[in-house]
Amino acid sequence: MTEMTRPARWQVMAAFAAVYFIWGSTYIAIRIGVQTLPPFLMGGIRFLLAGSLLYGLSRAQGAPAPTRVHWRSALLLGALLLMAGNGGVTWAEQKLPSSIAALLVAMVPLWMVLLDWWRPGGVRPNWQVFAGLALGTAGIILLVGPGEMTGQVDLLAAGVLVFTTFSWAVGSLLSRRMPLPSSLLLSTGMQMLMGGVLLTTLGTATGEWARLETSHVSLDSVLALGYLIVFGAIVAYTAYVWLLRVVPAARVSTYAYVNPAVAIFLGWALFHEPLEPRTLVAAAIIIAAVVIITTFRARTGAPNRIRFQPVPDGAASTSGQVKV
Repeated sequence: MTEMTRPARWQVMAAFAAVYFIWGSTYIAIRIGVQTLPPFLMGGIRFLLAGSLLYGLSRAQGAPAPTRVHWRSALLLGALLLMAGNGGVTWAEQKLPSSIAALLVAMVPLWMVLLDWWRPGGVRPNWQVFAGLALGTAGIILLVGPGEMTGQVDLLAAGVLVFTTFSWAVGSLLSRRMPLPSSLLLSTGMQMLMGGVLLTTLGTATGEWARLETSHVSLDSVLALGYLIVFGAIVAYTAYVWLLRVVPAARVSTYAYVNPAVAIFLGWALFHEPLEPRTLVAAAIIIAAVVIITTFRARTGAPNRIRFQPVPDGAASTSGQVKV
């Protein structure tokens, strides 16, 4: 299908279903994977394999060979988006329920708005966006603050996710200005390859090879890793890239507040993660904040021309993040 072809309604619906539900389910897949696989090595394997497939496919389709400058850009973005971004999420899910992780990562738009405002020549948010930022902050405080939930929320893991979302936002903003190949598949494949190398190196440096006992790796973890590679990194990513070519970006960005809802439901249904009243209230507040931020930011003229980047599971913004 070319970009000028009007897509059938069922195609758009199928693509949205992939973006909404596959991406929301990746939190569960990560949790299953890290039960018997070290987090950084699991992420490294995931992105090395997915990146190799995307890179090989794009080159087979005639994409020109990337330059040294392109590889330098891919290395920096792989570090910010995949090593710090996805790697941080994967590590944190050893200590946090998938539903809590999804809610915290859903606040990436908060950092995107603030960083876009603080940069030289940035755009100051309007009062509606400020209200969304305040609401989202209140939701996070409610989620991880003192009280009956303290035993469920590991504060170190929550702090890692805050850093993860900040790193992802910085990488997404830098990606707009960095030289990258014009081929979307080639660019993303390169970043996955670089991120995979960095994650594997990080896993090696932290002694994960010594802790990896293949005889103890469960079939469930292997299947979860396969799911993340095939469905999370290839199927849903392709659906997202296609949607951005045929549907307004503001509409596509609605996955920012659908993914956490999917993750919360699956965490409750499959892992019996408790749906405490405090969690549900915090979820409603955070999701409402993301709706406000993405909606009013789009109305104030946030750029719709974006680069396509793989993202931390669950993260989203109207500034061009692509969930993988």
